[in-house]
Amino acid sequence: MAEDDDDRVDLVVDAANAVGSRPDGWWRDRPGAARRLLGQLSHLAARTSATGPDGRALALGEVHAVLEGAARSASPGGLRDAVHVHLAEADGDSSVAELTELLTARGRAVLVVTADRGLRARLPPTAVCAGPGWLRDLLDELEE
Repeated sequence: MAEDDDDRVDLVVDAANAVGSRPDGWWRDRPGAARRLLGQLSHLAARTSATGPDGRALALGEVHAVLEGAARSASPGGLRDAVHVHLAEADGDSSVAELTELLTARGRAVLVVTADRGLRARLPPTAVCAGPGWLRDLLDELEE
């Protein structure tokens, strides 16, 4: 059964926060860590549903990832075309907040993945937030 676009939730990922949530040596190769995350997100973007942070089914819309700093050089080509990659001009938090504001202004439901409390406070009130642990667990399940 096809999901109505109005029921879909767009995912906006604070990539630096998601990558930094797992101490796997990402700091030695930020572009490589960002590429790995984009690859995992492309698998998620190919799905129409997933288990949401509240444990209920979540109809997936578009998947967006915001890259900042050295991670901006990660190439999103190939299979990652399904992920909308946004390169932060300055800090990633401002780009995540602006993107979320744009999407919600268009009437989209948005789930932002970040553990950053300061960023969460800057988001539109209609945006829902989840920590990077939820996303990492979901991505790990997709790789099994």
